[in-house]
Formats: sequence, structure tokens, C-alpha cells
Amino acid sequence: MKKQPMIEIERVQTGVRMEKRLLKVLKATAELKDMSLGDLLEGIVLHAFEGKAPFATATLHEIEQFKKIYGLRLKAANSHNLKEREK
Repeated sequence: MKKQPMIEIERVQTGVRMEKRLLKVLKATAELKDMSLGDLLEGIVLHAFEGKAPFATATLHEIEQFKKIYGLRLKAANSHNLKEREK
């Protein structure tokens, strides 16, 4: 496979609030892939923008294990029905 040339970009720091268990699964997945959380999120979003799945079947199986470990039961269908817990 021919290696693609690197593309120079500018990154910015952002403060994004996210569901706690979802973030734990994302961090574990990034660690598994030996990449930063930001790089993982960029890849997921770029795939989504093109209507492509961001993960291979093997990675999806590993993510399912992380979801069990961290108790993440949310599904895509829940994404528009989330309400933050009162403190």
C-alpha cells in the first residue's frame, strides 16, 4: 500500500462536554490504536462526513468489550434524547 503524503493542518484547543462513559470508551479505543483522543475523533468525524464506517469489524468487537467494562449502554438512537443529570 502506497503511503499517503502528510497534510499540514492547524489544530485548536476546544472544551467539549461529553457523556462520561462514552469518553472512557473513546479514550480506551484511542489507547488501543496508539493515537491521541483528538486524532481518533478527527478520524471518526471525517469518516462520518463521507458516510463511511470509521472502524473495522475487529475494532468494533474491542469497542463492545470497552462498553461492557465501562457500563456504556447508550445507542445512536439515544443521541437526541440525552439530558444532563441535575447536580
